[in-house]
Amino acid sequence: MLPSSAELEYFLEVTQSLNLSRASERLGISQPSLSLAIKRLEKSVGTALFIRHKQGVTLTQAGKQLLAHVRQLLQQWENAKSQALSSAEEIQGQFTIGCNSVIAIYLVSKFLPDLLERYPKLEIQLKHEISRKITEKVINLSIDIGIVINPIQHPDLIIRKLGTDKTTFWVGKGHKKIQDLHSGKSVIICNPETMQAEFLLKKIKKSGIHFDRILTSDSMEVVASLTASGCGVGILPERVVQSLFPGELKIVAKTPSHFDELCLIYRNENRHIKAVQKILSSIITSL
Repeated sequence: MLPSSAELEYFLEVTQSLNLSRASERLGISQPSLSLAIKRLEKSVGTALFIRHKQGVTLTQAGKQLLAHVRQLLQQWENAKSQALSSAEEIQGQFTIGCNSVIAIYLVSKFLPDLLERYPKLEIQLKHEISRKITEKVINLSIDIGIVINPIQHPDLIIRKLGTDKTTFWVGKGHKKIQDLHSGKSVIICNPETMQAEFLLKKIKKSGIHFDRILTSDSMEVVASLTASGCGVGILPERVVQSLFPGELKIVAKTPSHFDELCLIYRNENRHIKAVQKILSSIITSL
């Protein structure tokens, strides 16, 4: 068991006075409490640190060895506390923001330049995955802030709604059969791992619409680009289309949509960290 910083401070005071009674007075604690703390420290070390006698106490050889390191240990502890406090009260440190790559293009690129310019001690890392995986990593502490679609509720998460989005079927310019959802020869372009694609594919199958093939990609930019190039019908969020190909893609008429919430997520224990507060406010302001 590791000793507490208080036990080390008590030990240091006793080594200076070599008297438990005087040391307890200086520390402002009772002598029995001090004696108990010293016994706990001796148990942690695994041997006696003092020889007790009528005049007071004398350091054992083990006690002398520990004394040589205690001041350094306490200084390291103070330095660690100071750095931890600075990270909580100053806008500095390393933080990871998780979002899909398209959100990084249309949203992160808006708030990040000013944030990095104003706070030179702030380091940002970006992780790009689908929203479900980002949410899992915020929960398990490997990502600090997530910008996600439809996050699951979790007792450790704070979820703040940023806005809404709509995922539906889009098509680019051209008249190929692979672009016509009602031709029976259409090619659907999508990331099948997303809940939106899964939902919409089920909906059109139930409505009697038959497609020929599915062209898969785990990149929304690629899905949007292939759709704009005439490779088929893309399943895309409206924000993605407006960001990457405004005016070049149009919604396929009489097809279902999936309505989503764009949200900020972060762990409850991070809500008072100044850097996190600043990043969150920058994201909200950029929208």
